[in-house]
Amino acid sequence: MFTEFSSKKGKMMRIKLFVVAVILVLLPGAFAQPAGKPACDRACLEKYVDRYMDAMLAHDPNLALFARECKFTENGVRLPLGNEGLWFAMSGKGAYKFYIPDIETQQIAFIGTAREGGAAPGAKPAEGTIVAIALRLKIVNNLITEVEQLVIRPETSLTGGGSSSGFPPTGVSVEKMGSPHKIFAEVIPEAERPSREELVKTANYYFTGLQRNDGKGYYPFTDDCDRFENGMQTTNQSRKDPTTGQVTKGMGCKEQFEKGLKGVVSRVRDRRFVAVDRERGIVFAFGFFDHEQINWTWQLAELFKIEKGNIRRIEAVFHRCPYGMNSGWSTYEQGISDQIQSIR
Repeated sequence: MFTEFSSKKGKMMRIKLFVVAVILVLLPGAFAQPAGKPACDRACLEKYVDRYMDAMLAHDPNLALFARECKFTENGVRLPLGNEGLWFAMSGKGAYKFYIPDIETQQIAFIGTAREGGAAPGAKPAEGTIVAIALRLKIVNNLITEVEQLVIRPETSLTGGGSSSGFPPTGVSVEKMGSPHKIFAEVIPEAERPSREELVKTANYYFTGLQRNDGKGYYPFTDDCDRFENGMQTTNQSRKDPTTGQVTKGMGCKEQFEKGLKGVVSRVRDRRFVAVDRERGIVFAFGFFDHEQINWTWQLAELFKIEKGNIRRIEAVFHRCPYGMNSGWSTYEQGISDQIQSIR
């Protein structure tokens, strides 16, 4: 009798365990996204940037948009979200908008313009100063969980003096570009799209080629490659000698690497590739260019349009920061390294 009872009890236990196992296997599928459908597509990710800019303009870090523990950095420094940095004094949105959605990682990068504070010298009181902004947002469960931004402001002194660099303010130059070049909107046929890793590898050749460049590296550029830095074209710019009238043809991307950019940058570090738009072949990265001989570091955001394994167009915004600065998202070892960091 006891043996028969134990046998039935054991059988019932095995059935219960089997049912539990089946439920555990099937349960995730009941809540999963439909096959092939991302949690947030291109338009959805772009809308998060628009909502973020609206929230910053309104100085309102609402929990309907942001995770409670959302991490925020501006120019490599971690700050409280909502009342410091550009959040404190943003007074308007600019016209230039360049979105780089990464559907695979549910992140989006952005380069654009905004207005900050009261007024630039000579401007109407309500206009404020035009600044350039480079941005990364991470979206999890419909909320922004990470915000990383660079704000490129005009060089000014504490007494309000203007820039002494001789170049127009970055925000003004970027704003004058109007909109991203039509090349960036060209769609790569789905069957020909490289993987995220392949696109990152190609973009990284730019950084590797520039670091301690001797003119003999591997430079995968198209013949019509162009580069814009802080809103200004820095390749294929012909120059006319005011005395002789002789015109010197400007160098393209590859020729500059082979002849004109030798030994300029001593280290390209903290190479954080944060957004890849596979549909359009665009890679966006944050990083630092160190110039050890003059104790100088550029903190930058740079994007690359890649076609068939070659870089066709490059755009960057950057500013000077303390030599050896960290991004605020990397360990010391990562921040000093020149290796690829693929951020997901």
